[in-house]
Amino acid sequence: MAQENDGLAKGLLAGFIAGSVVGAVLALLYAPKSGRELRRDIKDRSTELLGNADEFMANARSRATDIINEGKRRSEYVINDARKKAETLLGDAERIISDAREKTRGEGAKGDSSKSGSSKN
Repeated sequence: MAQENDGLAKGLLAGFIAGSVVGAVLALLYAPKSGRELRRDIKDRSTELLGNADEFMANARSRATDIINEGKRRSEYVINDARKKAETLLGDAERIISDAREKTRGEGAKGDSSKSGSSKN
């Protein structure tokens, strides 16, 4: 799951950067400026975009960490709930088996006394 989040974050980051660069270059190329001004603007924009990309990546990592932690918390809850239900079922099964054994012992004792009573007749 973490690998999927990393791949998604990297894909989003690459798309964000590529779109930003293309948009910035087109805007600069169509602006009526001298070569020196254009180069300075491109440098400034690229620095700005790299800063934005770092911020975006930090936010993506933070969000991925939050999602992973939430998934772990939920899985622990599900496991604990399943464990409690399994313990309840095992307790119920042991009680049923114990009751069945008691009934079997009681029936066995009745069967023995009825056999001895019928042989006297």
